[in-house]
Amino acid sequence: MTASNRPARWRLGLLAASLAAAIAVPAFAHDRLPSIGTPPGIVLPPTSETVPPAPAWDGQAYKGGVVSVSHPLAAQAGADVLARGGNAIDAAAAIQFMLNVVEPQFSGIGGGGFMMVHLARHNRTFAIDAREKAPAAATPTQFVLTDVAPAARFTIASTSGLAVGVPGTLAAVDTALKRWGTIRLAEAIAPAIDVAENGFAINRFLAANIAGDGGRTGFQPETAALYRPGGVPLATGAVLKNPDLAKTFRLIAKHGPDVFYRGEIGRALVAAQQRSRTPVAAEGVGRMTMQDLADYRVVIREPVSVNYRGWTVAAMSPPSSGGLTVGQMLEMVERFPIGDASQGFGFGSPTTLHVMAEAMRLAFADRAVWMGDEDFVPVPKAGLLDRDYVATRSAMINTTARMATPAAGNPLPYDTAVKGDRNTRFTAEKEDTEQRPSHTTHFSVVDKWGNVVSYTTTIEATWGTGITVPGYGFLLNNELTDFNFDPTVNAATGNPGANDVAPAKRPRSSMAPAIVFRGREPVAAYGSPGGATIINSVFNVTLNLIDHGMSMQQAINAPRLSVTSATGTISCEGSEAFMQPKFSIATQDALRSLGHLGLGAAGANGCINPIGSVQGVVIDLRSGRQYGGADPRREGTVIGLKPRKSRDRDDD
Repeated sequence: MTASNRPARWRLGLLAASLAAAIAVPAFAHDRLPSIGTPPGIVLPPTSETVPPAPAWDGQAYKGGVVSVSHPLAAQAGADVLARGGNAIDAAAAIQFMLNVVEPQFSGIGGGGFMMVHLARHNRTFAIDAREKAPAAATPTQFVLTDVAPAARFTIASTSGLAVGVPGTLAAVDTALKRWGTIRLAEAIAPAIDVAENGFAINRFLAANIAGDGGRTGFQPETAALYRPGGVPLATGAVLKNPDLAKTFRLIAKHGPDVFYRGEIGRALVAAQQRSRTPVAAEGVGRMTMQDLADYRVVIREPVSVNYRGWTVAAMSPPSSGGLTVGQMLEMVERFPIGDASQGFGFGSPTTLHVMAEAMRLAFADRAVWMGDEDFVPVPKAGLLDRDYVATRSAMINTTARMATPAAGNPLPYDTAVKGDRNTRFTAEKEDTEQRPSHTTHFSVVDKWGNVVSYTTTIEATWGTGITVPGYGFLLNNELTDFNFDPTVNAATGNPGANDVAPAKRPRSSMAPAIVFRGREPVAAYGSPGGATIINSVFNVTLNLIDHGMSMQQAINAPRLSVTSATGTISCEGSEAFMQPKFSIATQDALRSLGHLGLGAAGANGCINPIGSVQGVVIDLRSGRQYGGADPRREGTVIGLKPRKSRDRDDD
């Protein structure tokens, strides 16, 4: 009997029972349910460009499970687990370990992430919080570096051991497998060992990340030896072998996570994070100890959920700002007829993009003040998503004019659970000019039983700190740079310092792994990498699915718009032929005329910045068919399975 069919532990059963009692189940039959994201989606307008052919999986239906991953070898690892009878949690574990091998610049056991899980049998949805934690010796001013210019602080700090948070990825995977999986840790890790030992041909994305690394793969000798042998960056097609990582994975397979959190791997990790950069040799040394590693625990959290046009969008709760910020933006734009071209709100229209940008500016203003690790700072979640509060923010959006830089609002009068000055009025803050590039990776899985995993995982910036643990082959994160570089707590103004550094605190994240429900049934799961733009990628895709009627693949391919501060500098896409339909020059000029920033000179194409990499799965409740969409911005890959007819006679 698989874990999908086994009785849950008694605690999980009680939680499921209490959840069932608290949520009313809509009384409608599946064959009458509306659906989102299923092929063929909408009919796209004709274009003069030569658009790449649709991927092989586009329009393909499955019932035996689907994986959508940013790299084909990792997708195959997950699909193989499903084919052997494993569930979505098992597949996610295998995918994560393989990504550590084939996308070492984005995620791995030296980092952390958030795994959203829906258990079909128990109608239970939760998140495994594996966000990295600050060590016990962390201080609020640790990034106020002597004689380092503000513009250089991120680069210097993020490539020093000072930026390394206590990693959570291995703890998350181990916890998930033990509680909800059907395979052992050693089985999940075995495919990654084989590829790390024997090597794989690197793709153009990894090659580009080595060549354009800003120096990160050259700062430390172990990293340079792997990715720049002889001082020459590995090129597309070069075979990358990492026997040290294979050794590390074998140790974990044999001894379990204790060898990482309490044993020899941990000792090597602690020694490695004591490295620093020359300009801040003493200040830049990492502060993690073996006790910090031994004390690390994942946390099981309830996701943040909002209702948007009858669909429930569940995404990551604090310490991530992802779910709250996406939720606020959705609630802000719900009063507008998004998707109705007859009223000027079709996809890519000036009015639609303007309203989206203004909602982003307002939500990011709130994010900067109120969101952080709620284990340390009260986060007014209920107030931030309160319909009356959000209405006051949405009322600031004028469809014919761009607003001045908005200040954060005060949600405290709408949140009885959080104390504070309910009369506080904030002033608009200057845009954060620190350059904090960030990558990450996201993948989504649904199995034949309907269990769903939506997992965003990261080491923060591309290549993290650039520090490879000597003899063990994995990179260390630089997640602590997600904290405020300068303390913001201010009793006089009411700023709670929600994201100031503190011992054992998790830095605020933007990761937003999402699952969309109709009633209590999951219908889609997706997420994205991209630092603060993660929030906006998830927002864009949600509108594409629900308002614009796109299939998952169309919703992923479509160009995105992003604003990540109250100041409101726009980034947008359109340089790749698959990004359809384009944001026209006329539309961009209309945005310029409204006063939007970041698009360059009138008459020019300012939509040239790639944003995110979304991987998603869809479940059609009317038929039970499953679909996937994957992002061509990386080497996104969908693999689906059809169950054997002897066991699943309704397969078609």
